[in-house]
Amino acid sequence: MRRFPLIVSAAYVWIAMVAFGGIAVETIVIYPNVFHDPPRSLAESVEFFAVTGPADFFPPMGAVTVLAALACAVLLWRVRSARWWQVASLASLLFGEFLFSALFFWPRNTIMFDEGAAVHSVEILRRTAFEFATGHWFRLGFSAVTATLGFVALLRLHRHQLRNSEV
Repeated sequence: MRRFPLIVSAAYVWIAMVAFGGIAVETIVIYPNVFHDPPRSLAESVEFFAVTGPADFFPPMGAVTVLAALACAVLLWRVRSARWWQVASLASLLFGEFLFSALFFWPRNTIMFDEGAAVHSVEILRRTAFEFATGHWFRLGFSAVTATLGFVALLRLHRHQLRNSEV
């Protein structure tokens, strides 16, 4: 039972790092292609992502990450040296990634990919694409912070367990 929190914490860090990697690939590899020439590149992206795309991966990945972060926070609550690092990781995930995405990115996704040129002018689509691509660097930063804080919590938990096993 003593190893269970360590295993859950390691699993959370792994999940958070995979999510960070996905966001990094999206930001550095995919989005320059998506946003290079709106509205044409936006329409091409809708066609390209017709079978599967970021919207198919990130919502379930986000849900798994939140559940793992919550489980980790509960399991690490009694470990004072790790508790607040994990709570900070959860807060970064909820506010810096989820809430920021819901408030900033989701409306822009609708404008660019659901409504598109049929509803919006070229200027609005270009401005929205620029805002989205620029804002995505912040989401990447929040994701890095989330994974890093979770990793520090894991290290603190491990050190705590090592100290307590020597007694």
